[in-house]
Amino acid sequence: MSDDHPHSTNGSSRKTWANKLLQLFTGEPNSREELVDLIQDAEERDLIDNDTKEMIEGVLDVAELKVRDIMVPRSQMVTIDINQNVDSFLPIVIDSQHSRYPVVSENKDHIEGILLAKDLLPYGFGMADDEFTLNKVIRPAVIVPEGKRVDVLLKEFREQRYHMAIVVDEYGGVSGLVTIEDILEEIVGEIEDETDINEDNKADIRRINKSRYSVKALTTIEDFNDYFDTHFGDEEYDTIGGMVAHGFGHLPQLGEELSLGGIIFKVTAADKRRIQQLQVTIPEPQPSTDAD
Repeated sequence: MSDDHPHSTNGSSRKTWANKLLQLFTGEPNSREELVDLIQDAEERDLIDNDTKEMIEGVLDVAELKVRDIMVPRSQMVTIDINQNVDSFLPIVIDSQHSRYPVVSENKDHIEGILLAKDLLPYGFGMADDEFTLNKVIRPAVIVPEGKRVDVLLKEFREQRYHMAIVVDEYGGVSGLVTIEDILEEIVGEIEDETDINEDNKADIRRINKSRYSVKALTTIEDFNDYFDTHFGDEEYDTIGGMVAHGFGHLPQLGEELSLGGIIFKVTAADKRRIQQLQVTIPEPQPSTDAD
């Protein structure tokens, strides 16, 4: 006998799950735990895939997070001083490759505004009539308390069309910064773009000038030695980032420097767990003073 309803079982399953969802939103049970169980059940029944499940759970998590939970801490903020000229802060922009930079005076508690990297383009290509100063191009900084709910901030980001906010503590001191990307990554996971460090990209070592190089922290010590003709050991650590972190003795902050074997290592990018990018300065050979 032929089956006139080949999808009846799957259809029944979907209907049952839909009924559970309807019940959840219109009556008892009415708790977050029940909703999480329902989402897990849907994934196990192949009604939604794992990525969808994790995204829904991310939305639920965001509703319970405060800005302090996801912000980039003060120690890892890449900032530009209002008194710096282009020659002094451009290497910071090139090395860090961010799109926005807090501009400070005196220290990080004195935020003068936000510099958008794209606002430098008219001056770089001779399209601006006036002389460049940071005061002319910085934009107002948005300030938010670290106890603000993340979902509320996301709504403000969308409605007011800004992408970065400076986070302050209860005393008004700067405790970090947060971007719309930080919030979205809580929902959808890590967002990669063309400026992020790509571990599959073979250009692990990039020359900046005669003596300075930008080096990914995940560059193997063997590759580093081959490139620079150095002789660092790789018995304890596989990567140059691991070796440098061990040399510091702690997870270093942005801008910290360390000399190893006569080479200067400067941290130019890091997250809460590891070093990501280094600026390496190779000492120039000194002319010989020996008599012929």
